[in-house]
Amino acid sequence: MAEAKKKAASFEGFSDDERAAMKDHATELKKSARRGKDKAAEAEAAAQDVVDKIAEMPGPDRELGEKIHAIVTKNAPGLAPRLWYGQPAYAKDGKVLCFFQPASKFKTRYATLGFSDEANLDDGAMWPSAFALTKLTAADEKRIAELVKRAAS
Repeated sequence: MAEAKKKAASFEGFSDDERAAMKDHATELKKSARRGKDKAAEAEAAAQDVVDKIAEMPGPDRELGEKIHAIVTKNAPGLAPRLWYGQPAYAKDGKVLCFFQPASKFKTRYATLGFSDEANLDDGAMWPSAFALTKLTAADEKRIAELVKRAAS
């Protein structure tokens, strides 16, 4: 029992970056609610939010974000761009399938292309659900296109 209390007392809560991501998500939800029920206008505004968020990113993240956005929108046009915890994400039927997390978001050495459990990527009993990105080669872009198509199917 004393050990459990000690662990609870040492918990420092969420980091500043995690709190900021949660605030971003709350802002996204409020913004969506204010836009109303016009689905087409909401989708267009959400897509513009993604483009604007990518444009705000520092150089290397922005370059990767632009490439990921182009690959996803070209190869899975049925996915709807939207922000998710302040990150570019792509959803089907309102559920996020994949997202791009810039390295600058949590001050990591690489960006991340992640897939949610909603993505149709199952391959046996074990498969990757996130990929570290530092740059993209033509082969990487081809692999991402395949993954996005499969995730959206």
